[in-house]
Amino acid sequence: MKNIMFIAPPAAGKGTQAEMVVEKYHIPHISTGDILRDISKEDSEIGSYVRETLASGGLVKDEITYSLIEDRLQKDDCKNGYIIDGFPRNLEQAIKYDEILDKLNIDIGNIILIDIDKDILEKRITGRRLCEECNAIYNINEENSKPEVDSVCDVCGGKLYQRSDDNLESFQNRYNTYMEKTAPIIDYYKKKHLLHTVDGNLDKEQVFAQIERIIEGK
Repeated sequence: MKNIMFIAPPAAGKGTQAEMVVEKYHIPHISTGDILRDISKEDSEIGSYVRETLASGGLVKDEITYSLIEDRLQKDDCKNGYIIDGFPRNLEQAIKYDEILDKLNIDIGNIILIDIDKDILEKRITGRRLCEECNAIYNINEENSKPEVDSVCDVCGGKLYQRSDDNLESFQNRYNTYMEKTAPIIDYYKKKHLLHTVDGNLDKEQVFAQIERIIEGK
């Protein structure tokens, strides 16, 4: 089983695909966000720094993130493959990730770009609704994801709401950041002939079928 890195713009379904991969292939999902939150709970100097930085909305120093990722990749559960999420976020981090893997003698594995049209992403963001009670997710802009009754959860009858950042302006800012910071990573891995691209405009099962073929070398 090869290691997996997903590259995708906001709302492309990266989290959903990661969950599906974990469920089928039983490999750990390594999120830099989760690592930092776990460290922030520790009664240590680094734990205190991370806790204060996250609380203030700041960014943890790259050097600390690199060290934490290096430690995590050496855990036993990563020996048969893993998914890395939320890293690298820019070209500098991608180069550093290569250095970490070389140091640990770990193969970079499959780098999978979820390619999706911007207008579809806009509809996913602006149409997304969540249940206040059970956290079920709907989309009023997609026929197969609409609730049966407006603003009411099909699962538990709870009230549906729209997140404050699920608006066009917020999406545009996040998308622009992705294009500015993450797009160079795509070129970086493409030049290394490591990049696989899947069509993210399809439904999640069809996207996953493409990912399965890549993972299984078909």
